[in-house]
Amino acid sequence: MQVLNPDADLKLFHQRKQQASENALFLDYDGTLAPFQVEAAKAQPYPGVRPMLNRIIQIPNTRLVVVSGRWTKDLLPLLQLEAQPEIWGSHGLERLRGDGSYEIAPLPENVLEGLVAAHDWIVTVSLAKRCEKKPGSLALHWRGLSEKEIAALRKKVEPKWSMIAEAWGLALKEFDGGLELRAPARNKGDAVRTVLQEMSQDVVAAYLGDDVTDEDAFEAVKGKGIAVLVRPQLRPTMADLWLKPPEELLQFLADWL
Repeated sequence: MQVLNPDADLKLFHQRKQQASENALFLDYDGTLAPFQVEAAKAQPYPGVRPMLNRIIQIPNTRLVVVSGRWTKDLLPLLQLEAQPEIWGSHGLERLRGDGSYEIAPLPENVLEGLVAAHDWIVTVSLAKRCEKKPGSLALHWRGLSEKEIAALRKKVEPKWSMIAEAWGLALKEFDGGLELRAPARNKGDAVRTVLQEMSQDVVAAYLGDDVTDEDAFEAVKGKGIAVLVRPQLRPTMADLWLKPPEELLQFLADWL
C-alpha cells in the first residue's frame, strides 16, 4: 500500500468509520474486484473477494455499492453475492437497488440519435463484434490486441467517433481496454454523490477503483472518506491511496471488517 495524499491517514479513517452512524463502501468491478479478461463475461472476482463482500454486506451500518461502466445485467452473474448489493451501472445511468427495483436516467433524443449513427457506422466498417452496446453508450474493445493493431483501430475509429460526439453532444472517453462513446449526462461521481446525500451527515465512505473513469468518483468521495486506486501499476490520479490487487485489496476489505 502506498499513501499518495500526505493528508490521508488510514488509521484515522478507520477510527472515524467505527464512530460513524453509517458507512459506505463503493467498489468498481473490472480491474478492481476482478482482473481484466479479454472475454468480459469471464472476469470473475479475485479469489477471496466474494467471501469478504458477503460478510461486509451483512454489516448493519455499511452500505455496499458497486459502481461500474458495465450494464447492470452483466454484473449480477459475475458478483454472485449471497445478498444483492446496490449497483450503479453504465457509469451511473442505471440504478439497481438491493430490493431489486430498477431505474434508468432518461436520455435526450439527440444522444440516442448519435449512438445509433455511431453504431451504424461501426457495422459498415465490420467492427460490430468489437463494439458493446450498453444503455447510453457504445464501447469499442481492443483488449488482447497488439500495440500495432490497437493503433490501427484507434486511427480508424477515433476521428469518426469524435465527429459524431461533437455533432450529437456525446462524450468520447478512453478506458482501460478501449474507447467509449457515451451520454455525458452522468458519471460515476454522480452515483457516489447521490448515495452520500441519502445517508447521514456523519457518513464515512471509501471508493475503490482502477480506471480513469473512476476519477470522478474519487473526487466525489473527498471530504467524506478516502479514494483508493486499485491496480498493479501506479498512474496519475487524485486518489489518496494506491493498493495492488489482490493481496492489498483483500487486506483493505479485511480491515473494513
